[in-house]
Amino acid sequence: MIRSLPAPPRRGIALVLMVIAPMLWSIAGVFTRHVTHAAGFELVFWRSLFAGLLVAAALGLWQGRDAFRSVAAAGLPGLVSGAMWAAMFTAFMLALTLTSTARVLVAQSVSPLITALAAWWFLREPVSRATWIAILVACSGMAAMFQQGLAGGEPGALAGTLVALCVPLVAAVNVVVLRRSGGQIDLVPAVMTGAFLSALVSLPLALPLQADARDIGILAVLGVFQLGIPCILYVIASRSLSAPELALLALIEVLLGPLWAWWGANEIPGGGTLAGGALVLVALAGNQIAGMRRGAGPDDAAR
Repeated sequence: MIRSLPAPPRRGIALVLMVIAPMLWSIAGVFTRHVTHAAGFELVFWRSLFAGLLVAAALGLWQGRDAFRSVAAAGLPGLVSGAMWAAMFTAFMLALTLTSTARVLVAQSVSPLITALAAWWFLREPVSRATWIAILVACSGMAAMFQQGLAGGEPGALAGTLVALCVPLVAAVNVVVLRRSGGQIDLVPAVMTGAFLSALVSLPLALPLQADARDIGILAVLGVFQLGIPCILYVIASRSLSAPELALLALIEVLLGPLWAWWGANEIPGGGTLAGGALVLVALAGNQIAGMRRGAGPDDAAR
């Protein structure tokens, strides 16, 4: 019999874990800007590889020899979920190489809203009036960002935003797959599968590898502390917190990420990004607060 992961934490502990997770997620931009030799798919390869190794080690500690059997036990839905995680990990890093940290984080932060639409379309789950309003406001914010990209306000802004939008789109597919499978899939093995798939697919596109020891060290920090650990914390916290609470706390990443990049890499977001991002954040916060008052809301999947 496959041993389960640790029991759901108490609510207070879950809240602490869900604050730590987005704080760790938020360091992606500033650390990536200090990589000097590796680029594009090589960034994806190293980060995903180290994340996969970390999650595999954690599963080994929790489940021993049963760790890899838990991956097989998830079956096809687990494999599909892993593929979705791989796509999210890959798109996020590629987007960071194309445009600003603020744009990437704002674009991927609309995941709860896109997930709500996907659940409404494919699973016939109702969408509240507050969520419809939030979707319209968020679309206005995204339009402002796209307008600046089309106007040439930031190099690579349009392409980077489009790649970043793959994250919430794929996350929505992930949630639909999980719900149709009855929500019985353990997400930790799926995260490990996704990380190794991302590394495997990106390796041929990353050759020849250019990273020096310093770059590999930075990407190891990202893989372990920015991806592996916070994804595990997110999965654990999700067992005790509601979906709106998870989505609201995840906005910490969107707030801190651009600040770290501004402070640590002199990356100043453009006016259109700030204005559009503010609209998106207001829409998301309002929707999640309304969801907490209702006691339910759309699931949110992290990149």
